[in-house]
Amino acid sequence: MSDEAARPVDEIRAPHDIDNPLKAPRLEKLKALRALGIDPYPYRYDRTATAAGLQAKYADLAPDTETGDEVRVAGRIRSMRNSGMFIDLHDTSGKIQVFCHKDYLTEQSQEVLKALDLGDQIGVEGTVRRTKRGELTINARVLTVLAKTLLPLPEKYHGLTDVEQRYRQRYVDLIMNEEARETLRARSRIVASLRRFMQDEGFLEVETPMLHPILGGASAKPFVTHHNALDTDLYLRIAPELYLKRLIVGGLSDKVFEINRNFRNEGLSTRHNPEFTMMEAYWALADYKDVMALIERMFRTVAEEAVGSAVVRYGEHEIDFSRPFVAKPMTTLVQEATGVDFLAIEDAEAARAEARRLQVPITGKENWGQVVEAVFGEKVEHTLIQPTHVTDFPREISPLAKAHRDDPRLTERFETYVNGWELANAFSELTDPQDQFERFEAQVRAREAGDDEAQMMDTDYVTALEYGLPPTGGLGVGIDRLTMILTNSPSIRDVILFPTLRPRR
Repeated sequence: MSDEAARPVDEIRAPHDIDNPLKAPRLEKLKALRALGIDPYPYRYDRTATAAGLQAKYADLAPDTETGDEVRVAGRIRSMRNSGMFIDLHDTSGKIQVFCHKDYLTEQSQEVLKALDLGDQIGVEGTVRRTKRGELTINARVLTVLAKTLLPLPEKYHGLTDVEQRYRQRYVDLIMNEEARETLRARSRIVASLRRFMQDEGFLEVETPMLHPILGGASAKPFVTHHNALDTDLYLRIAPELYLKRLIVGGLSDKVFEINRNFRNEGLSTRHNPEFTMMEAYWALADYKDVMALIERMFRTVAEEAVGSAVVRYGEHEIDFSRPFVAKPMTTLVQEATGVDFLAIEDAEAARAEARRLQVPITGKENWGQVVEAVFGEKVEHTLIQPTHVTDFPREISPLAKAHRDDPRLTERFETYVNGWELANAFSELTDPQDQFERFEAQVRAREAGDDEAQMMDTDYVTALEYGLPPTGGLGVGIDRLTMILTNSPSIRDVILFPTLRPRR
C-alpha cells in the first residue's frame, strides 16, 4: 500500500484544493489516462455479473479450475497486491478477486493498470477461474476506468474511526464500513416491511402537506419559513395528524397512513434529530385498544421480516416482540415506582409538592397532568425495557385525545416504550368539536403564558370535526428509533443517512 493510500481521511483537504499533496500523484495519473485517449469518467458500462452472483454461481467450482466463461463486473478497488497483479474489487454485493497479468491484458489495459489507485471505480472484462488456493478470480483482459478517484480512502486496517467524520462524510463511511451499510440497508427493509404491513391491514397510503399555515398535531417547537409570493410565514410539519383526520372525515378511506418526514426545532441527542421519520395512521370505528393490538402485530411482523427475528439484542438487553406487551396506566406505573397515588391528589399545587418531595425537577408552574408526566419521566420511563404500553395519559397533556370513559381527568391515550424510549403514541381520537375547541383554547392560553410548544387554534380543523369524525383510533410510530432497536444502533445518527450536525466553526 502506498503512503498516499494510507493517509487518514481527516487529513484530506477539500476536493477543490488543487495544491493538496495527496491529490497530486492522482492528478498525474488522470493526465496519463487522458493522454491515452481514455475518458476517466465515462457515461455507462455494460455489467453482466455481480460479485455475489459469481460467488453463488461458481460455489462448487473446484480449485485450480478455469471456466473460460466471459463476464463483465464493476466496482471499487479496495486492495492491490504485487504491483496491481491482484486486485480486490468490491461492488455493492460483495468482493471478487481480479488477476491482472500481461499474458491476459490488452496493451491499453496494461497502461491503464499503471494509472490505477486504491478507491478507483473500474470495470473488468475477463474469464472466471478458481485459484489453487481456492479464491474465485477473474482473469482480466480489459480494464475500464469508471471513475478516477482524486482522494485516497482511509487506511485499510483502521478505517474511518472518527465518529463525527463518519456522519459528515457518510459516503466515505459507507465505502469503508460494511456494518454501516448493513444498518442503513436494514432501515430500508424496515420501512418497506412497515408499508407492506399497513397495506395488508387495509390502510391507504396518502401524502399530506409539509408546509403548514398553523402549528398543530403535536406539542413541539417548529421551524418557521416564509413564502414570498403569499407573503406569509409557514411552519415545517411537526406532525401530519390534523390533515390525516380530515381525510377520515372526508371518507377517503376508513384507514389511512403516511410515512412522513417531520421537523422539530429542538436539541440534538443520541435519540433526537431535528428532521425525523414517522409512520402515522388513522383507523375509523376503532379505539386505542384496537390500535394497541395493531402495534403489537406490526412490531412483531417488521422485526421478523426486516431482521429475521422477533427477539432482538439491543446493548445488554434482549428485546422480545413475540409476546403480548405489558399495558399499564401511567399513574399506576408512577405509584409502583414511588408509592404516590396521583389519582388521589386533587389539585396541581399538592401534586407539585409531591414531585418536590420525590426530588423531581419542576418549574412550579406545571398543572396536574404535567406533574404526573414529569414524575413518570424521572422515575419510570428508563425502567421500561421490554415492550410496554403506558396507557391513560392525563387530559391536560393530551389535547387531541378522547377523554377516558371511566375518568375525565385522563384520556384514552397510550405510548409504547421499548428500552426506555417512546416508540409509538396512540389515541382514541377526540371527535367532539366543542371539546376540541375548548382544548385548543387551553393550548392558546398556555402559549400566551410562554409555552412555545403549545398548539395553536385551528378553526378549520374544528370545522372539519363539525362535519363528523367517526370514532377513530390513531397512532404514530417513530421509524428512526424503531430502526435503532432492531439494528442495535447506539445513536439515531447511525440510522439516518445524513443526520443534522453542528456546523464546524
